[in-house]
Amino acid sequence: MGLNSVVRNILLGIPIGVTFVNTVGYVARVEGISMQPALNPDAKEYDYVFLNCWAAHNYDINYGEIISFKSPKHPDQKLIKRVIGLEGDEVGTIGYRSPVLRVPEGHCWVEGDNTGHSVDSNTFGPLSLGLVIAKATHIVWPPSRWQQLHPLVPEDRTPLRVSKQSQPA
Repeated sequence: MGLNSVVRNILLGIPIGVTFVNTVGYVARVEGISMQPALNPDAKEYDYVFLNCWAAHNYDINYGEIISFKSPKHPDQKLIKRVIGLEGDEVGTIGYRSPVLRVPEGHCWVEGDNTGHSVDSNTFGPLSLGLVIAKATHIVWPPSRWQQLHPLVPEDRTPLRVSKQSQPA
């Protein structure tokens, strides 16, 4: 195999790899305690999750899903939180400007599972769906934690009033 073949394979492989990661998904390490106990239940070991970009490409976000998104405050930073409310819903906030908020069109309300230890919508407000990168669908590492991540909204965090357009079918 000549040098030209190696260079050609690299030049073809990089764009294909980047396209795959941006379109289909990738594995990412979850840091911090904001999503405990669902993710990183043992603070000594990190969970690695599969982030499914394809599942989020049309902004079909549902209650209880764990999503990855660009931070509205620090765009170079990616966050991972649970969807609590969808557009039109009225949500009870925790320490936000107002105790109740209606989620605007094109937005959702996200929170970390470990209340009080999370930078989430209670800090930065409703999240624009345009910032959503992917849905976390599976824990892939460590092997003892292999599992699918199922949508779940804690009973004490369900929206106060669900809009008609976001009600489950």
